[in-house]
Amino acid sequence: MLALGVVVVLVAAFFVLKPIIAPGTPHGGDPSNDIPALKAVKTYDYVGAQHTSDPVTYTETPPAGGPHDPVWQDCGVYTQQLRNENVVHALEHGTVWVTYRPGTSAADVQSLQTALGTVKDKKTILSPYPGLPAPVVVTVWNAQLDLKGASDPRLAAFLSFYGDGHTAPEGAMASCAGGKVFFASPGNP
Repeated sequence: MLALGVVVVLVAAFFVLKPIIAPGTPHGGDPSNDIPALKAVKTYDYVGAQHTSDPVTYTETPPAGGPHDPVWQDCGVYTQQLRNENVVHALEHGTVWVTYRPGTSAADVQSLQTALGTVKDKKTILSPYPGLPAPVVVTVWNAQLDLKGASDPRLAAFLSFYGDGHTAPEGAMASCAGGKVFFASPGNP
């Protein structure tokens, strides 16, 4: 019984002291990164674990974090707009979401899909998204970059730096695999 108590104390001490001894990358993006290609990345400071079954109005287009559905969007390549609340939950799991304007050429969509093949653990979602502020937008939890198109060289830099899920609350522990498929309904993107 004493041995069990010692183990419990040691495990608790690890989780309490870990941020002090070996601080990780802060949540809220990485505004201090010094990669010139990523200077235009917008970062946010959303916390995780805010589940709701209600529709959510997000500040960003597409959203980069915030309250979300309890069920996450399954990884994959989609040809229809997805429901924000489910994809945001996938972002919380460390997923990379690349969105493109409807009408993007098939060749450019294929180029985006190929680029996503470089992401660790293939935690990716690719989908069209009406009303984007740029032809392509790449998003992870708390970080987002508007791109000029599928051939924008900054996509590779973003995927290399953010593709490991380090900005997401559950980035190392969770996956988008095993989620469900949710498409946007009229009036609720």
